[in-house]
Amino acid sequence: MELSDEWKAFFPIGISLDPLLLLSSSSLGPLFFVQKPKTLPKTLFSSPSIFPPLLPPPPRLSFSRFLSTSSVPYTTSFSIASRFGPNSSHDDEASLLSHNRLHLLHCPDQNVVLVFFTTGSNHDRIGFFAIEVQDNDFQFLGDRNGDVFISNNHFNHKILRILLNPVEDFEGISGDSVVGYLMSCSLYAVHWYSVRIVNSSKTPALDYLGCKLFKSSSIVSACCSPHLPEESVVLLENGALFLFDLESDVNCQKSNGYFKGSRLRVLWDDSSGSKNYKWLGIEFSWHPRILIVARSDAVFLVDFRLDQCDVICLAKVEMLSPYVVGDEDWFLAFSKAGSDGFHFVLASHSLLVLCDVRKPMMPLLRWAHNLDNPCYIDVCRLSELRSESRDDRYQWATESGFCIILGSFWNCEFRLFFYGPSSASEQSIDMGISKFCKPFLAWNLPSDLLLSGQECCCGSCLVREEFSKGALPEWVDWQHKKDIVLGFGILNRDLSQLVCESDEFGGFTLIRLMSSGRIEAQRYCASWDLVQKLDVAHRESLLNFEDSLLYSLGDDKYEFPKRFKYLKLDYLRGYLTGNLAEVLDSKMKKSRKGPLEKESFSLDCHEILCEKLKVCGFSRFRSSPALALVFNNISLPTSIFEVASMQLWATLPLEFLLLAFSSYSELLDVPFEDKTMPLEFSVVPDLPQLPPFLLRKPSCRSTKWSHKVQPDDSLVGPVLPLPVLLTLHELRNGCPDSEKICEFSADVELGLRCNEVMQVAVEKAISDSSLVNNDQAVSLADDRDEMWVDSQRPKPFLLYQPVGGESSCVVQPQGNHIYKDEKYTTMITKVHEKDVDPNATVDSVGLELFDDLSPIESKFDVPDMKFSSQELEAYKTLKRQFSKWQERFKPHQELSMQNNINFQNRT
Repeated sequence: MELSDEWKAFFPIGISLDPLLLLSSSSLGPLFFVQKPKTLPKTLFSSPSIFPPLLPPPPRLSFSRFLSTSSVPYTTSFSIASRFGPNSSHDDEASLLSHNRLHLLHCPDQNVVLVFFTTGSNHDRIGFFAIEVQDNDFQFLGDRNGDVFISNNHFNHKILRILLNPVEDFEGISGDSVVGYLMSCSLYAVHWYSVRIVNSSKTPALDYLGCKLFKSSSIVSACCSPHLPEESVVLLENGALFLFDLESDVNCQKSNGYFKGSRLRVLWDDSSGSKNYKWLGIEFSWHPRILIVARSDAVFLVDFRLDQCDVICLAKVEMLSPYVVGDEDWFLAFSKAGSDGFHFVLASHSLLVLCDVRKPMMPLLRWAHNLDNPCYIDVCRLSELRSESRDDRYQWATESGFCIILGSFWNCEFRLFFYGPSSASEQSIDMGISKFCKPFLAWNLPSDLLLSGQECCCGSCLVREEFSKGALPEWVDWQHKKDIVLGFGILNRDLSQLVCESDEFGGFTLIRLMSSGRIEAQRYCASWDLVQKLDVAHRESLLNFEDSLLYSLGDDKYEFPKRFKYLKLDYLRGYLTGNLAEVLDSKMKKSRKGPLEKESFSLDCHEILCEKLKVCGFSRFRSSPALALVFNNISLPTSIFEVASMQLWATLPLEFLLLAFSSYSELLDVPFEDKTMPLEFSVVPDLPQLPPFLLRKPSCRSTKWSHKVQPDDSLVGPVLPLPVLLTLHELRNGCPDSEKICEFSADVELGLRCNEVMQVAVEKAISDSSLVNNDQAVSLADDRDEMWVDSQRPKPFLLYQPVGGESSCVVQPQGNHIYKDEKYTTMITKVHEKDVDPNATVDSVGLELFDDLSPIESKFDVPDMKFSSQELEAYKTLKRQFSKWQERFKPHQELSMQNNINFQNRT
């Protein structure tokens, strides 16, 4: 079945297996463009000062890391950070690099090309110079000191884009030739210049004409008229359009130099109902009073030829379906295609489309571009890329073809898309027919364009570059460690042929601006093969780890000494790699070869540790299992992992505990700045509890030790982590001469102990519904006391899992947990069952009253006190208010009902 061109254009090139509008033929000639072999880029000018760092100084902490280090609860900080997205800062940086930072203005009659770019400490000034051909080479034309010219005006606002509009030569100031107009756009202002060539020296000059300041909305885009060089249009963020005529504005302006302009009244079509759209750009169409205005969801043709403005919708983002990647798609980039004013191109997140104003809602071609957030788009004729060809077999394709350049300066990715007529015979079609919507075909599949001269696209370099990017910390973007291209322009072929020799299939000369402040010229040639091994790029490091070339580090110099202290972390590395036993065994074997030192422990530390273990039931002649004693010492919510850790700590031999807990006098000092100083550890608390003494006060010191603040003789620790102690215990009491000792893992031992604790906890606790419904949990047993040796009936326990946000009785067994590992998410606590005598006198009522407010016993680090009658009445009033809050708090009510706990009846 023969399909129409509209149906054929419905299938994108790059997605369809056999695109109907794809022409792959050798008759088109080579369409890959690579850097000309055996040629090096020519540096036209190089100075870091002409292009200072473009991006503002980076924050010391990212937004998510700032929230995580603040006092904001985890669930709240996670929710706030997720609303802003993980790449919000990256989006801001990419937006500053979304526009071309280098522009060329050709002056054919002068054999000179002018180069313009932003400069200044805040990129608020315009730098420029001229390139002239002398003795078959490019010559730099700058000021008298050999530097670039800089505009006199200082705007104090970053220039975001530069636009140039060439004009026919005419006599200007002092007989010099005015060759064009320049527009510079900041966020809220537009400035106009006239560009002239000083005939005596062929050097460029800028004459300031005036400006327009917008206060109600920011500037989105602007364009210069190809029909009337004095005219230009500005598009604002709110959709407003302003038309400026330099000739009338210059004649009518006041002494302040402000242009008024004319606002164009437009009634936009908002029938889509979406308010999330953004305005993209604006271009002149085939008539001086017809504009093409692009929005992120639609494109409009605006006709001002009559008194009443006429708006026609040319394209909508919905027409990209069903080839949209993701839930929704938006237009990201827009540009006019060709000089006739009828065609334009749009790029979305996934597709690139070519459209015609005479065929609304019917794209001529579609490509799948496979680029990440493209923001730069431009269209040129193929004859500009394949000029000076010695082989004229592909002349028809060179003269009739077009090229779309799409990419991103931030991602350093650019791709070429070619299109044109189907064959040379179509060039002889009647002019009246060919001017009206002549059909186009895509020429071959898209190809990459490597703008930087430091890239090699062979397999080894591509893999090496990806590994280099992955080696950087997650808070450092690889773009900051690479000399990337921030702007480029293609040199006019008439000027290029005066310097470069002709190529077999033609080529072009690229002028590029690097982030290091270097402006250079590079010759490209058409090739049948895209993959080319560059010896320089193949050898050099792809990423440099020096200071960032994009970020501004501020004016303040680093005033602190750059001295570094190095720590030996071989034990930590051994633990992370799973061979801690091997590292310790090797260290112990080496220490045996040296002089042996007699082990000595403080008797005071020995007595303190023995007393703390004895109070918790771990005496020398204990009759209960270790795990039973650990459970009896649980008074506050404790995770399964913490219970297992306390059991392992309490069952270690006393000599190993003395290795972990000691006084400052027994600890070795560490070298620091040509002297030694003791490290700082937390003091072991006085409250009876098992090691590692999780509940304790923070350290009292926040600065270095000094002669005024000396360490005391308190018991501190642990100074050695549990995995090291477990491994040392296995080395000493296990098989020290066996090779199997290297297979011992403290993590495995701790995991087995956590499983044992979990099983006992489920058997002993009043389980909540989430654990009862969990297939991995052990069911409750009626005879809970059979596994315990001692005759004392243990107190009931409550087993639950904390959740982020409000819980629900219909939640899944895993719940809304912050973490996934059960040994950290499962908490166990003792349910306090002490009953208060209702007939008790005032003297017998004290702090134990607070135990009625919670299933957990409240412990106060204050002396015992008794309530007076007035204090007791105040307590009862506060308790009634607290009880009403408990009744309204849904998670508390669910926990109470699931575990048959009634706090109102405990008094």
